[in-house]
Amino acid sequence: MAAPDIRYIDWVGLCKRGFKDVVFNKDNTITLPYSLALWAPLGSSMEECKSVFGKDIVVFSYSAELREYDYNSSKARALERAIGIKVVRHRVKKPTGTAEEIKKHFGCTSSQLIMVGDGPFAYIVYGNRNDFLTVLTKPLSMAEEPFIIRQVRKLEMDILNYWLRSGLEPTGHHLLPDPMECVKDDSLVS
Repeated sequence: MAAPDIRYIDWVGLCKRGFKDVVFNKDNTITLPYSLALWAPLGSSMEECKSVFGKDIVVFSYSAELREYDYNSSKARALERAIGIKVVRHRVKKPTGTAEEIKKHFGCTSSQLIMVGDGPFAYIVYGNRNDFLTVLTKPLSMAEEPFIIRQVRKLEMDILNYWLRSGLEPTGHHLLPDPMECVKDDSLVS
């Protein structure tokens, strides 16, 4: 699926389709880059997600969870306090690695998980490789991102658009045959 941001995701609809848990990227998906607070305009959608999925929501990202960048978990703990969502600590960067940390945390099959992120390779490829339903969101802000990150993002989107123009179909998911079924307003999705 693709959506401008998490406000356009139908959490109730996804739950009704059989999804059990939600895995969020942090930077530029639910927080501004390098922030440890939820981006305020997303508050009502995050609360809706929490009311639907309860404690079955986590953050799985680089900046406040990957042991390489947050060796003592201080950023992860600060983020957990600020947004009220568990942060899954991990050692391997996405898109490599498996989803063992996430599956162990939730105790369910990966096909019942939703991965939401703004990076086509780090989140969408990773999620698809591990049988998650993936939701690609647009970045919340490019203002704080380093030049190299902006260039990598542009390259990823160029590759993704090339694949789509070449006829590559997005990966389907058995719990959601129509990938736009749970986007609230698909007229805003590009």
